[in-house]
Amino acid sequence: MIELQSLYKQHFGYKATHIDRLPGAGSNRVYYRLSAANGQTAIGVQGEFLAENRAFVLLAKHFAEHRLPTPKVFTHTENFEFYLQEDLGNISLFDFVKKGRETGVFSSEEKSMLFRSVELLPRMQFDGAKGLDFSLCYPQAEFDRNTVFWDLNYFKYCFLKATGVEFFEPDLERDFQRLADDLLHDASHTFLYRDFQARNVMIRNEQPFFIDFQGGRKGPVFYDVASFVWQAKANYPAELREELIEHYLQALATYTRVNKNVFRTRLNLFVFFRSLQVLGAYGFRGYFEQKKHFIDSIPFAIGNLKNLLLENDFSAYPHLVSVLQTLCKLPKLTARRVESAATFSHNNENALKLTVRVFSFSYKKGIPADPSGNGGGYVFDCRGMNNPGRYDEYKQLTGLDRPVIDFLEQQGEIQPFLSSVYQLADAHVQDFLRRGFTNLQFCFGCTGGQHRSVYSAQHLAEYLSEKYGVRVELTHREQAIEQVFEAKQLQR
Repeated sequence: MIELQSLYKQHFGYKATHIDRLPGAGSNRVYYRLSAANGQTAIGVQGEFLAENRAFVLLAKHFAEHRLPTPKVFTHTENFEFYLQEDLGNISLFDFVKKGRETGVFSSEEKSMLFRSVELLPRMQFDGAKGLDFSLCYPQAEFDRNTVFWDLNYFKYCFLKATGVEFFEPDLERDFQRLADDLLHDASHTFLYRDFQARNVMIRNEQPFFIDFQGGRKGPVFYDVASFVWQAKANYPAELREELIEHYLQALATYTRVNKNVFRTRLNLFVFFRSLQVLGAYGFRGYFEQKKHFIDSIPFAIGNLKNLLLENDFSAYPHLVSVLQTLCKLPKLTARRVESAATFSHNNENALKLTVRVFSFSYKKGIPADPSGNGGGYVFDCRGMNNPGRYDEYKQLTGLDRPVIDFLEQQGEIQPFLSSVYQLADAHVQDFLRRGFTNLQFCFGCTGGQHRSVYSAQHLAEYLSEKYGVRVELTHREQAIEQVFEAKQLQR
């Protein structure tokens, strides 16, 4: 980490004697703690996505000018790939309230820290917006209709369809349109943190500090309160939620006049919306990518949603509510341990016989041949999605690189596309396993065989390997990359 060492010496005037890599937090950024013999520490960051890094650095500078509780950025490289920021320690608010989360009984000390955190939120929202050039925000400047529909479609394609619950598309779309209208009813000039939750609050010297705000934008205050108070795995009881809202409202009153009844009505609407967005994320990361942490979080999110439907009137969205009520009754979603879809092929000996070949390719160079001679399988055209190759910052990257992955996922098109692919793949693989067939092929094509097709092929290969334990031979033809996922006997 020559660049980070150089930044440290440049800022402090002496060398760092120790550099320790910190545990990852699921982002594309890599964190290091740099320290010197005199005890001076700093957090060094390397991030692949320069636009995201730039947003964080410039927002942090703006917040520092307004003396907000965020980490100071000491210095950064010219292209923003590396930067050095203030060390806020190792304890997040989520860790601080661990005992309360696990028992449901929060101590006075835990409550006090939660209250202090939520009381600081209006400062971020109002003072943080003062003089802020929202064009600095990443990936967009404002909470708008596109944002709403990205999240609603995320829920529909990545969670709802995966559960098998039936719905009528025109009625659901009508309710989505009405919900978007209601969410966007009020103009707002405040800073929407976007991911304000206990994991993104650090505790240092018994004071809360806020991190990971680079996804913020101009937007309504209700969204952040909903994100914090109804965080799925925080397990806050109803009484504590009410206290958190009251502490927030008291702090909010120093910035604007508050009609509590109107505020709570609007807040409940955003809690409703945020609950759908969260389920979409859990569905994609859990059911489709088979990541256990997200699967385990589903019952908590369903529990939140069930209580929300019981306590509020969302009759303006009748078909959506009917569908959600059905979801909340599904035993597989409400059990504290949700079984993954991989249980279908557990102990299935045929899974060890089947080989699935997955290709990414460029249509300019033709569709890959089937080496098995069966001539079957699928060819998917990825060219309908926005092409990262049109943008200079992605031209030298592929669908395996984090900046391209983030671009595709944030566009909101790739998850619904793959959701449909996964459903077709499930049906075909299950049929082949049942019948004892040995070869199946999936091909993903795009303009250059570099971005969209590579992302899609990689995700399907990992999905099939994890879910069914079959041998998967993955070839990114135009990138000359081959990878084999060996067959494995899955266990319950």
